[in-house]
Amino acid sequence: MTTLAKWSVEDYHLMIENGILRDRSVELLEGEIIEMAPEGPLHRFTNDTVAEYFRDLLRGQAKVFEAHPITLANSEPEPDIAIVRLPNSNYITRHPHTEDIYWLVEVSNATLEDDLGRKKRIYANAGINEYWVINLQATEVIIFREPSGNDYKTKFTINEGTTNAIAFPDLQIEVATLLRRS
Repeated sequence: MTTLAKWSVEDYHLMIENGILRDRSVELLEGEIIEMAPEGPLHRFTNDTVAEYFRDLLRGQAKVFEAHPITLANSEPEPDIAIVRLPNSNYITRHPHTEDIYWLVEVSNATLEDDLGRKKRIYANAGINEYWVINLQATEVIIFREPSGNDYKTKFTINEGTTNAIAFPDLQIEVATLLRRS
C-alpha cells in the first residue's frame, strides 16, 4: 500500500517563496499540489464578464479577486472569483481566510466534475458560507449554501431571473449577465 505525503500550507508557501513552483500553474488541494487546467476562451470571457459585473455591483462593499489564492486549513485553492471583505489592505501580508470570504465562484467547463466534487467538499469543509458554480456546459448557475461537514445543506440551480448572495440580500444579481455569451 502506498501512502502519499501531504503538504501543509506552510510547506507550500516555502516552495513558492524559494522558487520551486516557479512557472507552474498549481494549487494546493487537501495537501496535494495539483496542476490547474488550462483556461479556454469561453471560460476566460465568462470569468472576466462576471468579475467586472460583481465589481460594479459591490463597489465599496467588497473586494472581488480573480484567480488568486485563498488560504484554508490544508488547501490553498485559486477560485475563479472570490468576493471578500474590505479593506483590501487586509491582504497585503496574507491571502483571504474563511472568515474574510463572502462567497466563491468557479466558472466550470472542463473542470465541472472537480468543481462539483472536490472543490465543493473543500469549500464546505472550510465553512465557506456560499459557493456558486457557473456551469458553462448546461448554461446554469448552481448555488450551494449552508456548509455542513463536507457538503452543503442547500443547493439550487437557476438559469434566468435574479438571485442574491446571503451576505448581500438586497443586491439583485441578474443571472443572464452571469451566463452571457456575447
